[in-house]
Amino acid sequence: MIELGGNINLENFEDVDRGLLIVIKKVVGNYTKKISEKEKDFKKITVTLVKDSKYKIKVELETSETKKSESENPNLFFALDRSLSEFLD
Repeated sequence: MIELGGNINLENFEDVDRGLLIVIKKVVGNYTKKISEKEKDFKKITVTLVKDSKYKIKVELETSETKKSESENPNLFFALDRSLSEFLD
């Protein structure tokens, strides 16, 4: 697991290309900032890359309650965007 800033966890991203991981961290960080501004009781977000899948992403948002989203796409960034943007709707 990769921990970013204490309130962001990336699970199963250890084997992702280093260049891609830099972009993933920025995308997740930007979304987390927007989500934490919207969700006043924001505690933590966990983004999981499901092993043995073609970019299936699961996101768990911890606030006063736990919210979850999931997305799968052959493009990792589309899957990441779709699963994180659900918390901003």
